[in-house]
Amino acid sequence: MDSPLFQQGLELTQTDFGRQGEQTCLNCHAPIGVLTEDLALRQKVTWEGITCEYCHSIREISLAGPNPKVKVEFSLVKSGPLKDVSAPIHGVTFSPIYTSAAICAPCHDYQNSFGLRVLATYSEWKNTHYAKEGWVCQSCHMYKVAGDLVDSKIMKSTEAKVNLHQMPGSHSLEQLTKTIKARMNSSHKGGQLELTLEVSNVAAGHYVPTGSPMRQLILEVRVDTYDGKHYRQEKRYRRTVADSEGNELRLEPLAFLKGAKVISDTRLAPGEKRTETFRFAVPNGVQSDVQAVLSYFYSPLAQTELQKSITFLTIRRLVQ
Repeated sequence: MDSPLFQQGLELTQTDFGRQGEQTCLNCHAPIGVLTEDLALRQKVTWEGITCEYCHSIREISLAGPNPKVKVEFSLVKSGPLKDVSAPIHGVTFSPIYTSAAICAPCHDYQNSFGLRVLATYSEWKNTHYAKEGWVCQSCHMYKVAGDLVDSKIMKSTEAKVNLHQMPGSHSLEQLTKTIKARMNSSHKGGQLELTLEVSNVAAGHYVPTGSPMRQLILEVRVDTYDGKHYRQEKRYRRTVADSEGNELRLEPLAFLKGAKVISDTRLAPGEKRTETFRFAVPNGVQSDVQAVLSYFYSPLAQTELQKSITFLTIRRLVQ
């Protein structure tokens, strides 16, 4: 909620779409503010964004209809995934919701008024072998670690491990390097240098990239020859969204609120392995420094390149 990037997007939404568009954003970025009708953003709790209070007050998830719905009850009883737990400050109750991927669906699956499923991470997961084998979102994004409970005031737990609450995602080098793998081969054909790269989504239970249509996985290939020539080509894995008239939408607020159809989708599906071929006018015998760089472009509204993307894999070799 207090991220400058989110605030910039919220301001654009308010300008173009008013209060209705603003609430679409706040439903997930400041859910307590929406439930308390603080759309003027005056209360401090609204600015806390996604809080312990909100997530552990969820009682039911309904997957009926175009968008998942949440039933929240604020009380002195907090729900969670652990059994046989007690605390001195509030009641604690086990709920199977917290061991299910459904708890992630309300903010990670969203269909707008034009019928476009702008966010589809939950839907993407649901159709994979990960879902069939019992791998839920928490398996990768809230995996269990040994250690103390979140709050040391918890009096008793029979569990030896707890879920990590950092929730690593597209900003995480560890997650990216674990998920996307690449191999490169080189050869000379017809007086050209040919590079083939095998790119695989080996670990994500959803497409990569997922979430906002503005996100992109970028494969950049550079060739610098020892006789002073420089070449560059790239491949982008992304979803391209258009409005009802077919105009491509390049801003996140527009994609969420005006997106009507997907023009193209070149993202990597779960378990997919894809071979990309690049050719350069470099004859056999000319030594070249070859680099293949994979980066994740995730914040198109950011002011600096450092805030916009993260480079997570580089393959480099000398080719002659």
